[in-house]
Amino acid sequence: MKGVTLDRPWLEFDLGQEMRVLSWAINRPGAVQARRILWREVRNADLPLDLDVTRWFASELEARAATDAVAFLTSRDVRRYRTASATVGAARADVVATVGLSNAERVGCREDRTGTDWGTINVALRLDQGLTDAARLEAMSIAVEARTAAVMEADLPLAAGRATGTGTDCVAVAAPEGELAYAGLHTEIGEAVGRAVHEAVLGGARDWMARMRPVPRVGEAAGKQTGSGSRWT
Repeated sequence: MKGVTLDRPWLEFDLGQEMRVLSWAINRPGAVQARRILWREVRNADLPLDLDVTRWFASELEARAATDAVAFLTSRDVRRYRTASATVGAARADVVATVGLSNAERVGCREDRTGTDWGTINVALRLDQGLTDAARLEAMSIAVEARTAAVMEADLPLAAGRATGTGTDCVAVAAPEGELAYAGLHTEIGEAVGRAVHEAVLGGARDWMARMRPVPRVGEAAGKQTGSGSRWT
């Protein structure tokens, strides 16, 4: 996809122009003006328990001259990123996603993830339609719905049931400011958002699962590694 640059441990998505970006990313969360979205790959050794992660990440971005970017952290190998695009009528959605499920969760429950790498799901969505703030929020809801549907379709079993996401997922929605007031499931832009996000996340989830192996819980027999009792690295 045009605008995507891999420079491990960094992955950059150039939006092509300044856009209004809505996210809960570590760097520049909320609704901000930005030209690019970045990922920084990390390992547990990079983030000891006594580290001020926000300050450390700010210094990493400063060293890269990228403090202007909306930016994610992930332990997922950024070389495994996925892209997808969808055009519906006059609306186009472009997605870049990294998908790791090492700290997968089922909504309403919590797993003990002490000592694991935080693979997480990070989704950057670029839209070509000028949106109002309300429509941008609605597009965010569709992106999250599509992310969840893709994770459920990947069918990762946890003790509480099928995974619906991870404990550190983040989504960033970038779109020009404009007059489009709605971006729900009945709209062209909503359909494009859902299709592109679902494709990218499902592809990434299946890739992650194909490269991992089920690990039995303590006390489980080796022959009982599948089903709702299994855990994945």
